[in-house]
Amino acid sequence: MKKVLLPMAAYALLACFPTEKMQAEEKHERAFEQADCVTLLDSTAVTVEETGSGSFAVYKKFKVQTVAGGVANHVIKYDYDPLTAFAEFKQATIYRASGDVVNVDVTAACDYAAPARAIYWGARQIMLDLGRLNPGDVVEYEIAKKGFTYALLTDLEEDESRFIPPMRGQFYDIVPFWVNEPTVRKVYRLNIPESKEIQYEFFQGECASSMYYEAGRKIYSFSVNDAIPFERESNMVDLFDAAPKLMLSSTPKWEDKSLWFHNVNEDYGSFDPIPEAQAKVNELIKGKDSEMEKIAVLTHWVADNIRYSGISMGKGEGYTLHNLEMNYTDRCGVCKDIASTLISFLRMAGFESYPAMTMAGSRVERIPADHFNHCVAVVKLSNGTYIPLDPTWVPFVREIWSSAEQQQNYLPGIPEGSDLRVTPVSAPENHYFRLKAKNRLDADGTLRGTLTVEAEGQSDANVRRVFTSGWLSDWKNTMEQQLLAVSPNARMLSIDWGKNPKDYQAAPIRLIFRYEIPDYAVKADNALLVKPMVMNNLYNSVKSFLRINTDVENRLYGFKDACSRLVEQEERIQLPAGFEWDASSAKQSNLESPAASFAGSIQQEDGAIILQQKLSLNKRVYNASDWEGFRSAVKEFKTYGDYLVIKKK
Repeated sequence: MKKVLLPMAAYALLACFPTEKMQAEEKHERAFEQADCVTLLDSTAVTVEETGSGSFAVYKKFKVQTVAGGVANHVIKYDYDPLTAFAEFKQATIYRASGDVVNVDVTAACDYAAPARAIYWGARQIMLDLGRLNPGDVVEYEIAKKGFTYALLTDLEEDESRFIPPMRGQFYDIVPFWVNEPTVRKVYRLNIPESKEIQYEFFQGECASSMYYEAGRKIYSFSVNDAIPFERESNMVDLFDAAPKLMLSSTPKWEDKSLWFHNVNEDYGSFDPIPEAQAKVNELIKGKDSEMEKIAVLTHWVADNIRYSGISMGKGEGYTLHNLEMNYTDRCGVCKDIASTLISFLRMAGFESYPAMTMAGSRVERIPADHFNHCVAVVKLSNGTYIPLDPTWVPFVREIWSSAEQQQNYLPGIPEGSDLRVTPVSAPENHYFRLKAKNRLDADGTLRGTLTVEAEGQSDANVRRVFTSGWLSDWKNTMEQQLLAVSPNARMLSIDWGKNPKDYQAAPIRLIFRYEIPDYAVKADNALLVKPMVMNNLYNSVKSFLRINTDVENRLYGFKDACSRLVEQEERIQLPAGFEWDASSAKQSNLESPAASFAGSIQQEDGAIILQQKLSLNKRVYNASDWEGFRSAVKEFKTYGDYLVIKKK
């Protein structure tokens, strides 16, 4: 091969601009050198039996590099569910920087109830205190675990049957391959009977993989070397949707899981009617003619009357939904209990309704690996189509399926079986938020006027929350707080919230404020500086998009907002006599993209400044490629909050 010699100046130039590979290598080196702690080996080995039960050997070896690293890692914790799994420390050893070796007494490990909030299902943790760790110390430990993640129709039995997964003979695993500290090597090894077929995929990254046969079994291995912590972006999608992960499953297709989920709950009798609940259903649907009216009134009653609080009830946890007798009597439970109550109500009203599993927060892949954390319901309409319902997420919300869950995968457990489905995007106009202010500015800087607030869908739920879940005595004070966020001098003269703002089903929320704000405008020489009121901290809790950092120019990963939304704002500021606004400061905007659009203007008309804005945010979950359009629209929206300079004529 002929070598090409470059001028010395060229080599100097290359040295100033290192290649991407060189930059990546330097970044890795810095990550390892500067870390408080480095993982030398993170290994999980799983041996699966014919029943689908798995035995896990979890091994980790790490090196402490700073005092802070020693403090952060001197206690090891591991979670498990005693209904379906067992876990214990097998060994732990500390190799001191001085050369001493300490064999930690693992019999001193603690096994205790795991901290919990809202869901009290008896989860436990094991904990081992290693004592003081110093820079240079190396620790290795091993945990043995047997079982699976979810429980199904079982008491805490002493035999090994409790370790067999719900779909007997099936095995799946979801393995995050991202790391929290620099890791020299991360390995996952699966040992499974030769008769079992496994489908797998490594997402959002690369790994070394292999499969070979050994003594009538198949051995799968997946490994990554020199991994550094995943760099997150603000408001990014869940790590499962962006960072490296491995998914494996012996279940051939989602239809198999759908049919199993349907059958296991029908066999259990989760939705069997009871007389007292039937009477309540009859009362609720009386006078309701259309199917959607009936579906809505039943969904809202269940959503508003079954409190979210889960306690361990023994049989029926996990995939199996508690029966109506328990749920209707206790009037509390977790998502599956609330969904189960609605399914029973719908059936008693004459509908076909079934449970569905979903994943709130991240994507579900085509590998049937049970990536679910939430239970909802589906109902069959007269035209034969199924629609999802989520009573857990819509207490006092005008929707029957929360649009905070749009673009979310779900799997119905229906008699004919179903593939994985996804909830559609909800149009922005379904969640409009409108502010309309009519103001008059005095020469002394006082602003007087009225503000009308209108909202629908998820925006309605946000504005209305004080009325549906707050104390009556706090209603007026909360309204005043909105004005005080604009200026500490604000005085609310009156507030009209309609006849009964708690009745969220009657109509979209509408509020009318009357106020005065002394010294609202900033006084300068022969001029007043005034900020449009609708852009001055009013109802920023509804404008979740303002919390997304638009200073970031580029994104590597998708990002999320609370919901699709249409924001319409209008303000008229009548100027004081003898003052005028420089018309050359007038502006007009019009931006369009698939992700978002914005149209706005500031003009002068008949002695008044007129501001108009229309911002449409078209999705809840966006791709990285949507960032330019979304960012441009939101940034332009923000520019309308600049001060307006009004001068004496």
